[in-house]
Amino acid sequence: MFRNRLRSKRLWDRIVDAEEAARLITDGMTVGMSGFTRAGEAKAVPLALAERAMRDPLKITLMTGASLGHDLDSTLAQAHVIARRLPFQSDPILRNAINSGEVMFIDQHLSETVEFLRNGALAVDIAVVEATAITEDGGIVPTTSVGNSASFAILAPKVIVEINLSQPEGLEGLHDIYIPTRRPSREAIPVMAPDSRIGVPFIPIPAEKIAAIVVTQSSDSDSPVEAPDAETDLIASHLTEFLLREVRRGRLTERLLPLQAGIGTIANAVLHSFTEAPFHDLTMYSEVLQDSTFDLMDAGKLSFASGSSITLSTEKHRRVLAELEHYKRRLILRPQEISNHPEVIRRLGIIAINTALEFDIYGNVNSTHIGGTQMMNGIGGSGDFARNASMSIFVTKSLAKDGTISRVVPMVSHVDHTEHDVDILVTEIGLADLRGLAPRERAEIIIANCVHPIYREALRGYYRRALLRGGHTPHLIEEALAWHDSLRRTGKMLP
Repeated sequence: MFRNRLRSKRLWDRIVDAEEAARLITDGMTVGMSGFTRAGEAKAVPLALAERAMRDPLKITLMTGASLGHDLDSTLAQAHVIARRLPFQSDPILRNAINSGEVMFIDQHLSETVEFLRNGALAVDIAVVEATAITEDGGIVPTTSVGNSASFAILAPKVIVEINLSQPEGLEGLHDIYIPTRRPSREAIPVMAPDSRIGVPFIPIPAEKIAAIVVTQSSDSDSPVEAPDAETDLIASHLTEFLLREVRRGRLTERLLPLQAGIGTIANAVLHSFTEAPFHDLTMYSEVLQDSTFDLMDAGKLSFASGSSITLSTEKHRRVLAELEHYKRRLILRPQEISNHPEVIRRLGIIAINTALEFDIYGNVNSTHIGGTQMMNGIGGSGDFARNASMSIFVTKSLAKDGTISRVVPMVSHVDHTEHDVDILVTEIGLADLRGLAPRERAEIIIANCVHPIYREALRGYYRRALLRGGHTPHLIEEALAWHDSLRRTGKMLP
């Protein structure tokens, strides 16, 4: 069985344990690790590195595709291994280290990280990549994510490969590894539809770059996505009705356009609702393929899905991997710089659905910071899609903290997505279509349609007073800041 996974006999003498492989990582290195939203991360070497650091301290810059599973970010942060982290994380212990200033976090658009490597602004010293198999020539067959693994392995001088025997061999053939040509004469990326295959099914590197191989047998972490609730059902209902109106007006067909959804409960619930909607032959061009992807396939609604990782709940993970051959012909996993590439997103006309922490009455969206200063997870791929999609949609519940916080505010405390990149806002209260509207028109429709009734009059009062001061985008800066000051001091927004 193992020989089917490691097909290059000349690499058999590179098999070592995780502790020996981890010794290739030394103080001050920049390490590129596989992993994208708790899927496909190297699992043994990071743990061995953390254990070593507890005895012999060292610091690294850690680059990944996105968040890591198995609490690896926590483990590495607690061992004080991480000096610098990019481009995304979702771990509470690492988050505390970032917000205390112990770890420097570079919050990047997910399509950009390897561009920095390619142009020399950043460099990677060693890559640690999980694989299903290694081909006869040293090609690495990824597992449940691609993320940035391909470029890390191609650009790093040395590569450590973890062959994970718990990952099904049937994953081979699922991946489409394509690396863009170099700037400034880069060729067009020839993805013309979500099911376009333009690359090879493995990461092509010379076998001699593989410095160590570690054999593991550990499943991916399960997704913590929660089941839909009454509020997410309402959000989904508002969005479904809006899309049906677009169909009736002839702007869309019942096939819609390729869908993208950010990671998380709300976006997953919105897509799940499409199993009951009168849409058909849907396609997806996204980053993360969640439970809803496979719900839509099972319902006969989704014909094809392209992503960069597969991240599933416990039961869905077990069933999908057991029945992988049933789904495989309708799936592709790509490098994240291709799944998130502005050229492809704009060409395909993506309908992008992402989640906001808060948004303001003019349509600016904060998706990363609490109170303007405390980092949560990072911008992820939402900026790649929001700016370039044919329809940029942000969803959130109107209230947080048992109603003590309005997620719609006069002015967001941090801007990740400006009003220029936001087309549609949806809460459980309703939907605001902002296309073609000036800021003053946006404010009226957002307050009327998206704000919870207990905060609606307060925001209307703010807007009326701001109009007296005037301006293209009327604001009372001091009063807008007071909303956030009140939250920091008391945990409650101004009434």
